[in-house]
Amino acid sequence: MAKLTLNDLNKMREAPKRAPDIRVLVCGGTACESSRSDQIFENLKAECKACGIGEKVQVIKTGCFGFCEKGPIVKTLPDESFYVEVKPEDAKEIVEKHLKGGQQVERLLYKGEGSKTITSVEDIPFYKKQMRVVLRNCGVINPEDINEYIDNGGYKALSKVLFEISPDQVIEELKKSGIRGRGGAGFPTWMKWNFSKGVEDSPKYIVCNADEGDPGAYMDRSTLEGDPHSVLEAMTIAGRTIGANSGFIYIRAEYPLAIHRLEVAIGQSRALGLMGKDILGSGFDFDIELRLGAGAFVCGEETALLASVQGQRGMPKPRPPFPAVKGLWAKPTVINNVETWASIPEIIMKGGEWFAGIGTEKSKGTKVFALTGKISNSGLVEVPMGTTLREIVYEIGGGCPNGKKFKAVQTGGPSGGVITADYLDTPIDYEHLQQLGSIMGSGGMIVMDEDDCMVDIAKFYLGFTVDESCGKCAPCRIGGRHLLNYLNKISDGKATTEDIAKLREISGAMQRASLCALGQTAPNPVISTLKYFEKEYLAHIHDHTCPAGKCKRLIQYSINAEKCIGCSMCARRCPANCITQTVDTSKKKPPYAIDSQACLKCGECFTACKFGAVARK
Repeated sequence: MAKLTLNDLNKMREAPKRAPDIRVLVCGGTACESSRSDQIFENLKAECKACGIGEKVQVIKTGCFGFCEKGPIVKTLPDESFYVEVKPEDAKEIVEKHLKGGQQVERLLYKGEGSKTITSVEDIPFYKKQMRVVLRNCGVINPEDINEYIDNGGYKALSKVLFEISPDQVIEELKKSGIRGRGGAGFPTWMKWNFSKGVEDSPKYIVCNADEGDPGAYMDRSTLEGDPHSVLEAMTIAGRTIGANSGFIYIRAEYPLAIHRLEVAIGQSRALGLMGKDILGSGFDFDIELRLGAGAFVCGEETALLASVQGQRGMPKPRPPFPAVKGLWAKPTVINNVETWASIPEIIMKGGEWFAGIGTEKSKGTKVFALTGKISNSGLVEVPMGTTLREIVYEIGGGCPNGKKFKAVQTGGPSGGVITADYLDTPIDYEHLQQLGSIMGSGGMIVMDEDDCMVDIAKFYLGFTVDESCGKCAPCRIGGRHLLNYLNKISDGKATTEDIAKLREISGAMQRASLCALGQTAPNPVISTLKYFEKEYLAHIHDHTCPAGKCKRLIQYSINAEKCIGCSMCARRCPANCITQTVDTSKKKPPYAIDSQACLKCGECFTACKFGAVARK
């Protein structure tokens, strides 16, 4: 590829293109690829060729569509047929019946309430309230083809920054937009950039934090898989704005697909002269390198991340000085996460006021959430700030499956807290979440139902943060372990009321004295579950019962002889062989009984029984 000038880039956009009669978009995100979407892609191409319509149909592998619950997804254009839960063997029918015959394959279309077929994507409840800014190109373009990104408006914002507006005007647009960092703390982006711009030192650096490590979170990974050029373009814009010529993307090595697509995108950008020396003939130089992380959660903290980029052990450092003033190699460094970077080109092109018109007074724009857990429609959700939890959980997510009752939602991952049903109408923004004892975080949103134990939930997150602590400071290293020990005592039925006071005391000390945000926020799951579910903690302590039936040491399984019909399903499923048939001559099929001493409390018998004979308490 020849390196482009600005005129060349404009001509590429303006050149007439022969659009295929039909475009077939196949989800190529990690989740769908794990369900063989790559084979669906290959089968569709092969079937199109076999049917003689290969020249009329363009089959494209895209990024994530977001609706992960219904993947793999195949979408056809221009008619916008939306096929869900597609299997490789369905490719033949899609090609022969739809692409060649002109009839939709109705059995693969999305079914709404009452199994009613929905033919328009806009009518699918999962998408109705969404507004895709960060995810604008995911599921739309081929992320491995820079030409598709350019045709969709890509690199226009960079051209504008290089040739039309000054660095001060870029800062002003970011200030107007009100965009705040999407990595957790919500610091104003324009202010961070302006700090680095104003420091008289060089070289300066731009860093993308793609070390997404929250359990259940995959927003950043999916954005990079589906639209890597948006991040590259934004980082180059930042370089021009603050006077930096080098950038680094710090990404987990466990995200191979995102890494591959970044490598392809960087290679294509360099080949066209959109990265490297004298970009578009502007005289500005900027290049980006990848740095692979080993999966340490603490490296999501900016100073630990920067240490890792430099080849040092990922451990946080006291601040100030902040990275914007002294970051990589003690030089000014702007660091933002993937979601923040992906928003920048749209702000530059559409203006700060446009972005500020979305969201709430203090929380502008949209936010991407990974909606997971006990939810009917799991997936990536991008909504305007201020959208309520009820809208996300029920209208977009479809509520809890199997008729279960909603109990709480955890936002902000291990650093966040739980929000109960009483606050479902709370607008989601930085301020409201903080008032409820949680945080926005990077965007994880895990839904819990009536079968979830809040002590067990707190234990899960504490176990995670204890494992991920770098051990540098005592409040985090020792405090986290003590919290986990007390939680284990409670779930084992060995705690006293005084242990609740100890949980609160240690949590407060960690919040005040820990060196970085990992330790400061690690107690949040404990504090929030105690705030809203203290009665559940007390039931473990005083009654030696787990109301949700999760804590194994407090569970007792028994079989009601009156309800048991002697079908033996429980005994056949029991891995401990501790369920045997009783000698009861009054029944044709004697009932079964459980040996409580040998019982593993795995719950297999409870699940297997269809007659309500197995009781759990």
